[in-house]
Amino acid sequence: MQKGSNEMSTVNTLWQQQVISWEYTSAATPDLNEVPIQPFPASLHEQGDTRVIALDLSKDLETPYLATSPNLLANYVRICANEKISTTVAATSEVFFVLRGSGRTETADGTVVWQQGDAFTLPCNQGVTHFADEDSALYWSHDGPLLQYMGVQPNKAMFKPAYYSKAYMRDEVGKLRETAMQEKRNRVGIILGNTDSAKTKTMTHTMWSLFNLLPKGEVQKPHRHQSVALDLAAFSGPDTYTLIGKKVDENGDIINPVKAMWATNSVFVTPPGWWHSHHNESDQDAYVFPVQDAGLHTYMRTLDIQFVR
Repeated sequence: MQKGSNEMSTVNTLWQQQVISWEYTSAATPDLNEVPIQPFPASLHEQGDTRVIALDLSKDLETPYLATSPNLLANYVRICANEKISTTVAATSEVFFVLRGSGRTETADGTVVWQQGDAFTLPCNQGVTHFADEDSALYWSHDGPLLQYMGVQPNKAMFKPAYYSKAYMRDEVGKLRETAMQEKRNRVGIILGNTDSAKTKTMTHTMWSLFNLLPKGEVQKPHRHQSVALDLAAFSGPDTYTLIGKKVDENGDIINPVKAMWATNSVFVTPPGWWHSHHNESDQDAYVFPVQDAGLHTYMRTLDIQFVR
């Protein structure tokens, strides 16, 4: 019995070496690096070999794995004409948007055929293969960093794959355009959903996307939310941009904003909790396709979306 007691004492001593504590009021908000406002230009995927280009901010976020935000990793997938590439990731949700070109993606659930402006989603899988009929590029985001942080592997599909054609998204936005503009709604867009995520009104159970029209000559007033937005400028003319800042004044204008320019097929990051407004000073309609971890925040009741009045 004495030996057993000694062994338990050794275990207690070892475990105590892991213990640390902080005074509550000084440690209630840990000193973590902020998510930066970061652009990723389209030039990253416009030339070179077939490959995956990670939009990596792991150094800024201090993560030991690739990440664009604490929960998500965004990538460009460049596929040269008549070539293919396989993508495999330990994730519960994957969102793809076709930046240019045409082709198909072979999955365990079947083959989806795509062209510029289409989007599709996949649950956890054993890898997929993308084939390009012409020079093509995909915008690929997933929740792999979230699973890396938790130290888990996906073992169950939480939703069925879904395909959103360019025609469907443009038509749905077109139906509400006039009314939304007359009523001066904060955004002129549709939240893309999946019947398996109907309760949270999201694209997957962890991820959310909006297909938003920014009409020519229009301004969409600031709003904010606790999810990070990985914003894809799906199409824009010149002089189209987003203003991003931590605070708004009494008139609802963003104080000391950072200006993130839109350029077709480029991505920029909007940090959580920051106010952001969209501005189109060109004579061409623009579209943005933000991908966020808002499905997770919605489920946790922490999204906290707010609009200026």
